[in-house]
Amino acid sequence: MMFMMPTIQLIIMPLAANFEVKNVNVAYVDRDHSSYSRELKNKIASSGYFRMIGNPGSYKEGLKMIEYGDADLVLEIPSGFERNLVREGSQKLNLSVDAINGTKSSLGGAYLMSVLADFNRNLDVNIKLPDGTLLEPSAKISVANTNWYNPRAEYKYFMVPGILVLLLTMIGGFITALNIVKEKEIGTIEQINVTPIQKWQFILGKLIPFWIVGMIVFSVGLIVMYVVYGIFPKGSLLVLYLFAAVYLIAVLGLGLLISTFADTQLQAMFIAFFFMMIFMLMSGLFTSTDSMPEWARVLSSLTPVTHFIKVVRLVVLKGSGLAEVRTELGYLAIFAVILNSLAIWNYRKTS
Repeated sequence: MMFMMPTIQLIIMPLAANFEVKNVNVAYVDRDHSSYSRELKNKIASSGYFRMIGNPGSYKEGLKMIEYGDADLVLEIPSGFERNLVREGSQKLNLSVDAINGTKSSLGGAYLMSVLADFNRNLDVNIKLPDGTLLEPSAKISVANTNWYNPRAEYKYFMVPGILVLLLTMIGGFITALNIVKEKEIGTIEQINVTPIQKWQFILGKLIPFWIVGMIVFSVGLIVMYVVYGIFPKGSLLVLYLFAAVYLIAVLGLGLLISTFADTQLQAMFIAFFFMMIFMLMSGLFTSTDSMPEWARVLSSLTPVTHFIKVVRLVVLKGSGLAEVRTELGYLAIFAVILNSLAIWNYRKTS
């Protein structure tokens, strides 16, 4: 459970947690049937993101294809498309997007707009003034962009490090949350309570074995990340392991704190699941924390997962050193001290 589950999930989850949108179904309503409209259709079909699933005779028929779920986008080419481009140098198109699936609709629409913009830039249209003078195209600014640290903009390089952190969090949080509770359920906690060990010694004894297991799981995750996805950290492995060691102390402290409150394993699982959902959604794993409202950004900064995901991505993709991420190390150390102190304080030991 502690080794196989995160390994298998790390192999499978990045394949599913991918926000790249492909196979967007386009209904192409061509009311012009000109060489330019056919060229535009071929350009859309050859982009690799779209499937031309039909050529309805009217916009109304294309809209029905959206209503029946057969199409995601309807692109209507009006009559006189080529004529207006040649004579006037401009022509409006009608693009309708099915917004039921918000991600697919927004990204699919943006992809299609990009294809249309590229088609527009490459058009060889000679525009003449009324007196017959050829209008020379005005100077244009050409923009070239480069994706730093992820040149091919592959989504796996962004997701795999974050998912590794999430799995480490789930293993550390769930397993330790069930630990002390199990002692309560089977009655051995009473035998421990009458021993002369101190509360901090008891919590430390519960933490160390799972800390070792967590470090092994982290190592296995790095191996899977390299073998399966070809991702090897640009930065220092020692920095990653230092952060993993401190982060695990914090997460295990949270699990032990939960276990001191819960009376049954079922209670502990639900409480741990509650925190895991918050960590998953607020950590910036799927969406950037910069796009969240102010109160959500504050809540996100109060979770250790957010800081560790940021560090792992910086070290793995950017190659950041300890000097660049020392602030995050301080945050994790504070979380570790507070959570474990609360776990020791809340553990009620009777003599």
